Amino acid sequence: MRMRAAAPGMARAGGRGMGRGWGWLWLAPAVLVAALFFGTAVGETRIPLATVIEVLAVKAGLSSAALDPIDASVIWHYRLSRAVVAACGGASLALSGLILQALLRNPLAEPYLLGISAGASTGAVLIAVAGVGGGLVGMSAGAFAGALTAFALVAGLAHAAGGGSGLRGAGVIILAGIAGSQMFNALTALIIAQSASAEQARGIMFWLLGNLSGVRWPDTGLALPVAALGLAVTLWHARALDAFTFGAEAAAALGIDLRRTQAVLIGTAALVTAVMVSIAGAIGFVGLVVPHAMRFLVGTRHARLVPATALAGAVFLVLSDVVSRIVIPGQVLPIGVITALVGAPAFAVVMVRGRQR
Repeated sequence: MRMRAAAPGMARAGGRGMGRGWGWLWLAPAVLVAALFFGTAVGETRIPLATVIEVLAVKAGLSSAALDPIDASVIWHYRLSRAVVAACGGASLALSGLILQALLRNPLAEPYLLGISAGASTGAVLIAVAGVGGGLVGMSAGAFAGALTAFALVAGLAHAAGGGSGLRGAGVIILAGIAGSQMFNALTALIIAQSASAEQARGIMFWLLGNLSGVRWPDTGLALPVAALGLAVTLWHARALDAFTFGAEAAAALGIDLRRTQAVLIGTAALVTAVMVSIAGAIGFVGLVVPHAMRFLVGTRHARLVPATALAGAVFLVLSDVVSRIVIPGQVLPIGVITALVGAPAFAVVMVRGRQR
C-alpha cells in the first residue's frame, strides 16, 4: 500500500514543480559568463577593466590591439583558466551533493561530509607522492578509486550501525562519514610523512585545503568534459532522482532499475568529485549549500533543479575563489577556507531544521 501511495504523491509533487516557470533558464548563460568575467577581472593585482576587456577581445579574435605581455598572461593564462576550472568544479561538486542527498534521502549528504573527498585525496596522494602504479596510473584514476572505496566503507559502516530512515538514519551516515574522513585523512598524513620531502609536504597540505593557484588551461581539458558528463548523466536520471526522494520502494514501483541507477549515479558522483580533488584538492560544503539553496528557489523537481544547481555551484565557487584572492591583501587563501566559512553555518541551519521537522 505504501508503494501505491507513493506514485500519486510524486505526481502531485511533479505538478507543483511544473507550475513554476522555466523563464530563468535563458539567463543561465549570461549569469555564467558574467561570473567568469568577474573572476577574470578581479584578483590580487589591480588591472584596469579596459585592459581586461581588450585582452579578452584580442584572444577571441575580435581585436588586433597590442597587448602588454604581463597583463595578457595574468588575465588569459592565470585568471580566466582558473575561473573556468572553478566553475567546472563548483558545478561538479554541487551535482555530486544533489545526487547523494536524493539517493540517500539525507539532507546532510555531500562528498566532503561523507568522506568521499578524503578518500579521493588519499588516492591522489598515493599516486603523486608514494608512486603507486609506477607512473602508469594518473592522479584522477587514483582519486576515483579512493572516492569509491571511501563511499563503500561509509555505506557499509552506516549499514552495520543500523542506520535507517529519518533523523537517526541521517545522523548515523554522517557519523560514519566523519569516521571515514578521519581514517582517510590519517592515511593521507601518513603517506605524506613517509614519502614526501618537506617542500612537497607544504605544497600538498596547502593543496588539500583546496587550491586553484596552480590551475592552467590544460586542466580545463579534464575538468570541462567531466563536468559536462556529470551534468548530462544527472539530467538523464532526473526522473529517477525524483523517485528516489520518495524512497527506493517508490522508485522500484515506477519500474526503475535500482541497482543500475544507483551504480551509475554513485559512480558519477565519485568521478566528478575525484577529478576535482585531483585538480584542486578537497573543497568542502559546496555540495551541501548549493542544492538546498536551489531547492528553495526553483523547487524540488530535478528536471529543473539539476541545471539550477550546476549553474549556482559554478557561480558560487568562482565567487569564492575571488574572495580567497582578495580578502587578505598580498596573500591567497585556500578556497576551501572560504567555502567552509559559508558552509559551516549552512550545515548548522540544515541540522536544526531537520531536528525541528
